[in-house]
Amino acid sequence: MAKTRKKRYSPALRQKAAEIAAMLDEFYPETPIPLDHGDNYTLLIAVLLSAQCTDVRVNQVTPFLFEKANNPFDMVKLDVDEIKEIIRPCGLSPRKSKAIAELSQILIEKHDGKVPQDWEALEALPGVGHKTASVVMSQGFGVPAFPVDTHIHRLAWRWGLTDGKNVETTERDLKALFPEESWNKLHLQIIFFGREYCPARSHDPAACPICSKYGRKELFKNAKS
Repeated sequence: MAKTRKKRYSPALRQKAAEIAAMLDEFYPETPIPLDHGDNYTLLIAVLLSAQCTDVRVNQVTPFLFEKANNPFDMVKLDVDEIKEIIRPCGLSPRKSKAIAELSQILIEKHDGKVPQDWEALEALPGVGHKTASVVMSQGFGVPAFPVDTHIHRLAWRWGLTDGKNVETTERDLKALFPEESWNKLHLQIIFFGREYCPARSHDPAACPICSKYGRKELFKNAKS
């Protein structure tokens, strides 16, 4: 069987990554968790609700949900339709409400009502993919993780830190380029930077502090066209 060759990262690329990290540290020395929560259960629910929804909207909705149920024991007492109605503004409410009800029941039956600090157990929960599990592990338990969503994927590509065609490849590249102890903070710094300086639409790479210095040439060609 042929061996899989390990990807190599040039010294120049590693240096660029270090310089970008230093810039992000200057812009965002503090990285508060964007989703309001009281414990790992409410964090898990908030992250689940944030799929294809803004953190601002999630933070507007969760107080109403958590007033009725901020733990799995109370959540399973709610009718799924009641959960769906509360979380409707977050979008995908039929799927998300079903997942919330089912994962709450599983937490009670298999984990004594607690969110497990275990990758496999988290990713086995309904509605919880690798990205959601990564957020809970990093922000809830402080375990080094690098949650990569489409926004971080976009910025990493713009800055030439990855050639990845998907978030899985981008996560691998970012983990290889940045020290493990920086992952949890850096993931939030990139999110904050993207919102303020490097949006998906109407982006001017020449005005972006990082793209203007490290951005791919394609960005500037597209901007001129």
